[in-house]
Amino acid sequence: MTDRTDHLTLNVNLQAFGQRPAAWQFGDHDADTLIRPEHWIASAKAAERGLLDAVFFADQPALHNPDPRPGAQLEPIALAALLTAATEHVGVIASASTTYNDPVELAERLLGTDVVTGGRLGWNIVTTYNPAVSGNFGVDANPDRATRYERAGEFVDAVKTVWAGAAGDGGFRFDGEHFRFEGVTAVPPSAQGTPVLFQAGGSAQGRDLAARHAEGVFAVELTLPRAIENYADLTRRAAALGRRPGLPRITPGLSLVIGSTVEEARRRFDDFESRVPDSYALGSLSNVIAHDARTLDLDAPIPADILDKPWNPDEHPTSAGYRLTFLDWIQERRQQTVREILRDFGGYGARIVIGTPEQIADDMELWFRSRAADGFNLMIDHFPDGLVAFADEVAPLLQRKGIHKREYDHTTLREVIGAGTAG
Repeated sequence: MTDRTDHLTLNVNLQAFGQRPAAWQFGDHDADTLIRPEHWIASAKAAERGLLDAVFFADQPALHNPDPRPGAQLEPIALAALLTAATEHVGVIASASTTYNDPVELAERLLGTDVVTGGRLGWNIVTTYNPAVSGNFGVDANPDRATRYERAGEFVDAVKTVWAGAAGDGGFRFDGEHFRFEGVTAVPPSAQGTPVLFQAGGSAQGRDLAARHAEGVFAVELTLPRAIENYADLTRRAAALGRRPGLPRITPGLSLVIGSTVEEARRRFDDFESRVPDSYALGSLSNVIAHDARTLDLDAPIPADILDKPWNPDEHPTSAGYRLTFLDWIQERRQQTVREILRDFGGYGARIVIGTPEQIADDMELWFRSRAADGFNLMIDHFPDGLVAFADEVAPLLQRKGIHKREYDHTTLREVIGAGTAG
């Protein structure tokens, strides 16, 4: 392990009631909870209590069946304005699609929000692969992966062009294959110049986009060796493009269930899982292995021909990065049954640690010092109590290890994560 003088970059994914699908069944929740400001503010304040860098919001602009897992109902950029008004330091990272937005309008909306938040906004750049979204925008299907990423690269260049105009005389002009426009913006630069750019794709195209533009990356990593390899790869790509050393900050997802003892944490996990139908986990597994997991024998291993078959990302849309890291993870569990895999698969898209604050802090330190991660995008089982437990019990241990800040010594998100100047 290497010595590091920097601190962890820590964000928390505010996933409705919590990362566990049955989180809505715990606590004093009702049908209106997810549209009440106090629900979101409580979690943002808990994140600030733990000196986290930012709270993060994904976005799926499409209707979905809320059974068995109700999802967020409010738009992320609107939530950013709400939460920064109710807190003093913690940033907000909002997802917005390059496939279903206009670059000029989004550039001004993001920058305007960054101005009113005092420079505490980040933009998570996504291209949208969920097939349910296309119909919500009046088109038959999402573009294929190559087209989405080609458009995304130009989209980010276009947004940056508008922001450069804002920093100058207000004028901007862009001539590209997908976008051509010129105009004037009245929106000024924010306290941090422009929003911090994050990216959440692990495919080859996603890595290229991250290496060129991102100041933070939401990665999906399940095994330490692969995480170290991918960290080095993305770092090399960014350096080859002349990026500032230390960027982008790489933050894999980390799902947490915290207990004062291992047994208590396991009971908490089991309580959450016992309330979720088997179809939920099987559906998530099906999405990753590109095969209907309901047809598998739960008491036998996943057949090798399913794991080894060629994968067409346009026929089976899912995160390419997650599929690759999952297949690597499953190699260590080839002899496990599907039932056992489903239990270990409990992060639903993120590595999961079920244990004591000490075990969690040790695990985070190992990944950080091994240069497998610069920090983590935390997935908390239930809000706000799971996040309060992290703030009160895990964060102090990370501080004692010298890898987590003891105070907010900067005012903007860009400064807090060490992203340097805008652009």
